Amino acid sequence: MKVLSRMLGAAAVVALLAGPALAQGGPARYGEPDKVKTPTEKAAEREAERAYQRSLGNIPEQQRAADPWGIARGDSAAKADKAATSKPKAKSADTKPGNTAK
Repeated sequence: MKVLSRMLGAAAVVALLAGPALAQGGPARYGEPDKVKTPTEKAAEREAERAYQRSLGNIPEQQRAADPWGIARGDSAAKADKAATSKPKAKSADTKPGNTAK
């Protein structure tokens, strides 16, 4: 009797572990493969792409960069940020201390 209960217990454990393992199947395959397009479909697709490119030209350029935190920082902080990001001027070799040119 003990052997039968152990075998049933082992079968139950295997069955419980097999469910999630089977659920991890390969990638799903949706739809059908792409069909060959007819010349009229290709022409319609090209025309749609041209119309899209023309519509992009109708978008106006931005006047200035958006600064959502500009009000919180104030004008003085914005000017300080620009000054801090500018590059310092390079010094020439003869202006370094301890350099004695003879």
